[in-house]
Amino acid sequence: MRPAPRFFEDFQVGLRFRSPHEIPVTAERIKAFAAEFDPQPFHLDDGAGAGAFFAGLTASGWHTAAVAMRLIVDSDLGLDGRGAGVAAESMRWPRPVRPGDSLRVEGMVTETRPSRSRADRGIVKFQATAYNQRNEAVLEATHVVMALRRGAAPGCR
Repeated sequence: MRPAPRFFEDFQVGLRFRSPHEIPVTAERIKAFAAEFDPQPFHLDDGAGAGAFFAGLTASGWHTAAVAMRLIVDSDLGLDGRGAGVAAESMRWPRPVRPGDSLRVEGMVTETRPSRSRADRGIVKFQATAYNQRNEAVLEATHVVMALRRGAAPGCR
């Protein structure tokens, strides 16, 4: 069960979060995502992947990032509708994601500050790492979101 959505004031540096479940990555999902969004041979075809840089079929990094985003939304971070991404300051893929991997996310809030331009919002920065079932990091990212302050109406400008 996800926690109630947090307001800016509820985020503290050091707040840790984690996904409540894992998402399995299948060859079919890898190929479907790649066919639509990243049609490179090593994401589309087992044989082409075997002869490529990754020595086998691998998920697109953007597929991995999309899975991680779902896991962040489902996590106990609590952004649910009260925060919107404004930047991904860094993103790296230290290991490829392969068919049969199952991903989960853990992270921590690293910075909070009131918005200089929007009095009804604050800036929250957090690091998130996606791990496979062997506890190997497959994605490391730093995100920046704008979160509503307590008392601000959602959708206000």
